[in-house]
Amino acid sequence: MSIRSDSELKKLRVIGKIVRAALDEMSAAVRPGVTTGELDQICANVLRKHAAESAPPKTYGFPGIACISVNDEAIHGIPGKRTIEEGDLVKLDVTAEKDGFFADAAVTVRVGKVSRAADDLVRCAENSFRNALEVARAGNRVYEIGRSVEREVRRCGFNVIKELCGHGVGRAIHEEPSVPNYHDPRRRTRLHEGLVITIEPIIAAGSGRAELQPDRWTICTSDQSLAAHYEHTIVITKDRPILLTAA
Repeated sequence: MSIRSDSELKKLRVIGKIVRAALDEMSAAVRPGVTTGELDQICANVLRKHAAESAPPKTYGFPGIACISVNDEAIHGIPGKRTIEEGDLVKLDVTAEKDGFFADAAVTVRVGKVSRAADDLVRCAENSFRNALEVARAGNRVYEIGRSVEREVRRCGFNVIKELCGHGVGRAIHEEPSVPNYHDPRRRTRLHEGLVITIEPIIAAGSGRAELQPDRWTICTSDQSLAAHYEHTIVITKDRPILLTAA
């Protein structure tokens, strides 16, 4: 969607803050011994408190409130009985809707003391997002975002999972344009003021190839290497974008 009024921006800010609150409470609860199902219940409680709804089950029938992915699981992990362990990387991905407006964000949480490689991977995902913000401005093209992300990821010695990308959001959970995390010269759409998108580097310590699991939801790295995910919903302006889901 594109912002057409202050009222629309206000409503997007509201749902963005709710998504942020859910991620913050879930992140604070991540520790060895907690289950992904318990983290999911925290998300459900936050959304209910703010009269918001989780978008994945409502739109796609996803069997959970949040997507919670661990270690080699890149995205769309189904919350349940899995117990979090010391050294894990836990990806928390929340998409929610209120009053017809959607916001989407994700973080990767380190559990206790993690390996140097795991720490570097998480930092790389976050830094590649920040670098992409510098080119996410009106007048630039979509492919410039992917080029910026991929440059940083490769500099760090990691790989983008090319099948997974950012997207338009706002009136629905997924909208045009697609926002790849690599340089795809075909993505020539110009960013314009008011456009609402996600930027979400999803990267792997290994080859970057991914596989859909038998549950038909979870996507893992094909070589079982660690994955990291960092995402925010933003509004394009002529200057730095507005971050709707940032603290």
